[in-house]
Formats: sequence, C-alpha cells, structure tokens
Amino acid sequence: MVVALLVAGLPGSAQQQGEWTGISGGLTSTRYSALDQINATNFNNLTTAWEWKGEVPGLEIGEINARGLPIYVDGLLYTTSGPRRTVVAMDPATGKTVWAFQEPSTPRHEYSMRSNHGKGVTYHRLNGRGVIIVVTPAFFVHVLDAKTGQPVENWGSGVPIQGFPKGGSIDLLKDIIADWEPWTSSKQAYDPAKGLPLELGYITSSSPAVVVNDVLVVGNSAEQGYNQTRIENVPGDILGYDMKTGKFMWKFHVIPRPGEFGHETWENDAWKWSGDVSSWAPLSADTERGLVYIPTNGGTMDYFGGFRPGDNLFSTSLIALDVKTGKRVWHQQLVKHDIWNYDTPTAPVLLDVTVNGNRIPGVFQVTKQSWVYSFNRANGQPIWPMEMRPAPQSQVPTEKLAATQPFVTRPAPFDLQGRTEDHVIDYTPEIRKLALQRAREWDLLAPLFAPPRHRGNAEGKGHVNICPGGGGGANITGPPAADPATGILYITSTSGCSPTLLAPAIERDTPRMTGKTVAAWATTRGAAPPRPKVGADDPLAGIPDLFKGPIGRIVAIDMNTGEHLWMIPHGDMDAKAQDAFRNNPLLKGMNIDTNWGRRGHAAMAATSTLLFATGQTADGRPHLFAIDKKTGKRVGAVPTTRLGGYGLMTYLHQGKQYVVIPMNGGYQAMALP
Repeated sequence: MVVALLVAGLPGSAQQQGEWTGISGGLTSTRYSALDQINATNFNNLTTAWEWKGEVPGLEIGEINARGLPIYVDGLLYTTSGPRRTVVAMDPATGKTVWAFQEPSTPRHEYSMRSNHGKGVTYHRLNGRGVIIVVTPAFFVHVLDAKTGQPVENWGSGVPIQGFPKGGSIDLLKDIIADWEPWTSSKQAYDPAKGLPLELGYITSSSPAVVVNDVLVVGNSAEQGYNQTRIENVPGDILGYDMKTGKFMWKFHVIPRPGEFGHETWENDAWKWSGDVSSWAPLSADTERGLVYIPTNGGTMDYFGGFRPGDNLFSTSLIALDVKTGKRVWHQQLVKHDIWNYDTPTAPVLLDVTVNGNRIPGVFQVTKQSWVYSFNRANGQPIWPMEMRPAPQSQVPTEKLAATQPFVTRPAPFDLQGRTEDHVIDYTPEIRKLALQRAREWDLLAPLFAPPRHRGNAEGKGHVNICPGGGGGANITGPPAADPATGILYITSTSGCSPTLLAPAIERDTPRMTGKTVAAWATTRGAAPPRPKVGADDPLAGIPDLFKGPIGRIVAIDMNTGEHLWMIPHGDMDAKAQDAFRNNPLLKGMNIDTNWGRRGHAAMAATSTLLFATGQTADGRPHLFAIDKKTGKRVGAVPTTRLGGYGLMTYLHQGKQYVVIPMNGGYQAMALP
C-alpha cells in the first residue's frame, strides 16, 4: 500500500549536496560527513527543528524503536519504521511525511522475530530515476519510485500474493532455497505467503541491501541464536541481482557444500541441515575494486554447538566477494566454532591508512570481542599480525571447541576482555584485596573465550562469566564512526558480561521453534549468579563494580599506528551513584574520577569539526554531546527529547545542517536557529 501526501516546495537538484547516502553514511560505512556548519562555537545553540513520531495518515506504523536511521538523497529523507517496516519519505525541513509504502501482511511477516529491527533503506539511480529499495521482514525486496513511493513496474520477478504490487518486487526466499537440499527433497509445494515450513528453517532480514556497480547484494538474518533450541535452520546465503532488471545473478553459500572451500570445517554432515551464518549487520563495499564485504554471525545456535563440530566456515567471519560473480576473493574467520554469541555486529569500516610509510586500503571490523580486526581490503592480509593462541576447552558433553583462536596483536582491545586479576579495582591495596576475594567467591574471573558450563557439571559450579558478553564490547546498538581524512576510528563500547549456564534444551523448547531436532543443551534464561546484597556497611559500598571502569566508553584509535589516542566515559554516571562512590570510607582523601559513564552504547557520527554522540548527563537527562575529535574533550551538550540509539546522521538542506537522532518513538532533528 502506498500513501502519498503533497508537500509544497520540495527542493530540486540545486539542493542535492550534503547528502547522507546510506544508513552508515555510504558504502564505506564511516558515518562521516564533511559538513562544518555545526561546530564547537555554536553547538550549544542547537534547537529542535522537527520531530517525527510515526505520523502517516491512513497507515498504522506501530511501535517504533531506535534501530532505523534515515538517509538523505536527492532532496528527501527516506527511512523504515515500525514492525511493518513501513517505508517513509519525509520533508527534510519539517519532518512531515511525503509518502509511505507498506507491504501487505503475510504469515511469513507475522512470524519474523526481526520485524521491528529494520535499519533503513537503500537509494539508487535506476535508468536515471531515483528508487528506494527495502528488504522486508518477510524477506521480499521492493523497489519504489523515490518521488512517489509507487512500485517500479517491469522490474523483478513479481510476487504472486494478493495485494502485492504487480511489479518492482522479488521473493528472496524462493531464490535462497531453490537448490537447498532439505527443501528440494521435501517435495512440498511452495506457498509464497507462508514461505518455508518452520521445521526446515526461517530466514528474515534486518539491514538494508547495498547496490555495488549495478549489482544488488542482499544479506539476511535469522532467529536470535540465544533463543534457539533446535539444530536445523536455513543457511543465510548472500544473494546478488542485476539492479537494472532484478534478475537473479549469483548466490554465495555461507555454509560450504561438497567441493567448495571450507566444506571440511563442517563435520557430522552438519552442512546439510545446519543454518544461520547470516549477515544481519550492514554490508560495506569498495566500488573501485568491485568488492562487497560481508560480516557474518555464528551458526545455529549460541552457547552450544556440539552437533556441528569443526571450525564452521564462514561463521563469524569477514568475507570479501566479487560483486559481479559472488565468488570469494578472501575471507578471515574471526572466531572459530563460535558459541559465544560473538556475531560480527557492525558494518566493516573502509579507510585508507598509512602504516610504516606504506599506504594501505584498509577494512576495519569492530566486534563484540572488543577488538578491531584490521585487514588490507584488497587481499585480506592482516595489517598487524594475528596470532593463533590456545583457547579454553569445554567440559560440556559432545562439545568440541577449536584448540586455538585468532588473537589481534594491534590495536590493543578497546574494552575489557575476560575478567582477570589485572582488571580488579586497585585504588588501594585493601580495596584490591577485598575486590579480588569477592570476585573469586562469586566465580567472576574467567578468560576470553571461556566456555559455558552445563548444569550438573563435575565441578559443581554454576554460571560462567563470559566477558565480553553477547551485548559487547561493541554492538549494533552503537556502530563506530571514522574520519577518512585522518584515519581515526571512534568506537563506543560497554563492559558487559553474559553469565551463562547450559541446561537441557527441551526445557525451553516450544512447538513454534524453528527446526525439528531439539539440541542436547541450550542456555538457561534469566537468573544470573546469585550475589549477596551490598549494604551500607559493606566495605566496598558505593564502588560501581569489582572491575575497572568506565562501564561504558568511547575510544579513539589512530588506525595508521594502531595507537589509542583517548578514552572517555559514555555519558555521565548518575550523580547519586557518583556521590556514593566518592563517599566510600576506603577512598577518603583520595582524588578519583567517579564518572564511569553509562552502560550501553552511544549513537555517533563524525563530521569535519566534531564527533557527535548521544548519552545521559549525571541528572539522567538525555543529551546530544559534541566531542573534540583530537582530545576527546566534551565541548558542547544539548538536551534531547529521549535517549538516542543506534546511530546518528547529518545532512545539509537548503543551506542548513541538520542532525537526526533516532530514538524509541521516532526521530528528533536538531539544527541551528
């Protein structure tokens, strides 16, 4: 369904400058703009230019979360919003809706666990005509006229479902399972509305497609691995289409089949029926080299993989594909046999850097593990050495972890990895002794890649503290930003852990679960390790954590040298918490920094003048901050309606620079008066 509204005075080609052409700022995913109208001298003068809260007459948007980010191209803003992943065009000066498109409901859509995770849309010039491309929760593609929202006729294969547009659409699921043996051997009739039977698997999407040298490249996503209890699913193969016609071109098998590179890394014939290994994070591309970069997640399922022994290529990897053929040019597996929910969560960042006097086309992958993996994007060679080091082994029955894991030697981690004695707070010898004793009592010390335990283990122990946890380190909720002029990367992270204990998967299994064979083990939900309540008379009362802060941070790294330039807290810790911290008797007379920031991630974007970041001040109020890129010093702060999430974007429209903040409930745009 398309709803169009007339908005007078829309700009023409004269205003096509200061654009933000993709949700990550463009195909290089730097989240950078050269705009300089907003700077340190005037930042505090920013005011609300407009707000958008899902107002689309004639359509129900539904609950809006902070996962979507607009693009600004050819004089309009475009985004997706709500669980129906409604496509919306907005006036850049007022935020008013110009047109909206909503795919008709199908059983495929209704089941999608990623329906409200739509991150945005794609813009392309198709035969001189601007078009908007959306990948929906039901795993269809629609190509819409950018000015009217009407589906483009005579493009794509069409979808034979009542209410769907007659042109401008592709059924991606049909192409992904066309040669997949579990489907072809099932001998079932294909129902485009219902899609794949759940006992075989389910596939959906969360990030937009990319267009690279006239090839439409589509990623995908699956059920969250920490929710899964069954071992079967459909592989998240990468699809390529001729953008001029919508004709299918190629498919890259993320789980290699017999005769393909990496096939031997899937033992127990798991390649036949195991799945996921999707690319739910946004993609990046090098148009000059014709390469598209695919970040992937782990295979079915998180925290237990005893049914899929082997390293499991191409799970938790970065893959460079030739965009014309879909063939692998190079790859690097970041985690072998991933069971830690260490899916690669952010778009790879493309920067040209100068290392030891040599100019290198770099690609930098920021991860939950709190590492930046650095490669030559032309050939995949690490810019700095990576070492294979021994990794902890599992005591869970049938689980066999990789004997070694790749370790990044440079840059240093941007957040804590594991929890070691070196991480314990050490303001005084007495504080360190108390904190270390408690960390041991609560069983919080564990290395990076600590394997989960299972209930009833021989040691009689409970949860394992997996650090960083499934939320990072870095994560999709706070993608990095970068300055291509300097080669500096800005990363937001959180010092989070995932206390993990496995129990028989049958205890969590439900009839609506994807797959058919219940795994032996799955992670338990809810209860973290029980800890005694800290009272006012506790000697560590008021100290935020047993391990060193900040608990949320922003780090700047010079990718020419691999050196950390600065680190600051993400936002300000609550004022009362800082007072309690400062007033701990064991810290009396000491001058300490009590601002450990906030857990979670900042939404960020970089310009030629500033780093923009969201966060909360000590009074709990949400703000947009201006940060000096060279020093990390906060040089401005303006209140916002709600706390911003996911990312920021900025654009220049009719001579005025705007900054758009996504938040639960819609968008807020800031500009100078």
